[in-house]
Amino acid sequence: MGLFRGLAPRIISSTLSTVTRGTVKKVFPVEDMEHVSNKDDVKTSLRKVLKETSHEMLMQCMSRVISHPLHVISMRCMVQFVGREVKYSGVFSSIGRIFKEEGILGFFVGLVPHILGDVVFLWCCNILAHFINTYAVDDNFSQASVIRSYTKFVMGIAVSMLTYPFLLVGDLMTVNNCGLRAGLPPYSPVFTSWVQCWRHLSAQGQLFRGSSLLFRRVSAAARFPID
Repeated sequence: MGLFRGLAPRIISSTLSTVTRGTVKKVFPVEDMEHVSNKDDVKTSLRKVLKETSHEMLMQCMSRVISHPLHVISMRCMVQFVGREVKYSGVFSSIGRIFKEEGILGFFVGLVPHILGDVVFLWCCNILAHFINTYAVDDNFSQASVIRSYTKFVMGIAVSMLTYPFLLVGDLMTVNNCGLRAGLPPYSPVFTSWVQCWRHLSAQGQLFRGSSLLFRRVSAAARFPID
């Protein structure tokens, strides 16, 4: 059962995110633009990408804000494993506890780095995919349309590796100084802001810790002698 800690708030968070994106898409529909891939129409094509990315960014930011409180609860339910605590045992009881101890702002800790990561990811991914499709993929190539359909997916994987520190810092801030052992010394310093958390991880060489399923990054400063 330890593998399913925080599952309920995670499902609710994902559901809220999906519903919010769909609602925003209906309320603020983006105008359909004709597909442009010819190098002679670079300005038109770039304008299309900028418009679509701006609309996608609006949907992502709105869904992130709406679903973030449940993400906070999910993260805290998971990190309780470190101290074998049961402070956050249910969705509704967790909502009441956070509101009582931290107020409304307690539901939005770690939100800023998450949103910044989403924005950087969207713009970098879409712009890079656009320029690759425009300049690197020849329209005369028979499989050009197939390659273009996968370009954004491949760019998403590459860019997600670069924006991983935003995700890490955001998640660390959701549990920092919240009363759980995992968010307090000696397991973690108490940070006053996400910028301080970023600087601390950068100095420790741990901005990408946990980014790999196969390898773990451990800085020299984090190693402890074994008796």
